[in-house]
Amino acid sequence: MSAIIQAAVQMELSEPAGARLRPDMTAQAAVQALVEAGQVQDALKLLARLLPKRYAVAWLCQCARDQPLSREDRAGAALAEAWVREPNESNRRAAYEFANAGAYRSLGAWLAAAAGWSGGSLAPAAQETPVPPAEHLTARATVAAANLMAALVTEQFEARRAAFVARAMDLLGSAGVAG
Repeated sequence: MSAIIQAAVQMELSEPAGARLRPDMTAQAAVQALVEAGQVQDALKLLARLLPKRYAVAWLCQCARDQPLSREDRAGAALAEAWVREPNESNRRAAYEFANAGAYRSLGAWLAAAAGWSGGSLAPAAQETPVPPAEHLTARATVAAANLMAALVTEQFEARRAAFVARAMDLLGSAGVAG
């Protein structure tokens, strides 16, 4: 199964979106086809899954820098950025703990979750048996955070989401993601 089709299945793209995808498409072509068809939510989902995790979180942080964030949201973004700069277990765990403590109720919690769900274990730190996150959880958190950021200006929600996707297209190409 191609990376494009596998990502579409994992991210539960709509049936019309899935019908537009072909296994031989490049990642950029697949995302662009969905945008051009007006299926921006599906494009966002596919993009978030096709980007390497560190790229996805970096892109999300880049988008967040231009937003009027609350103190809590800025704290979550700072933890995600710390993980992007140094993707070690300590930074990942700090982001995960922040998101978990915030019960995933804020943009900041979802920004942090994108980094926190990138690897390691989702079990409490004291638990010896690791509970690794599913491979697509960073993408899920990325989509949630992007949608919350787009909703900061409700009347421009769709345009803002499309702009976030457009901002990541070069990253998608440079990530070397094949179909």
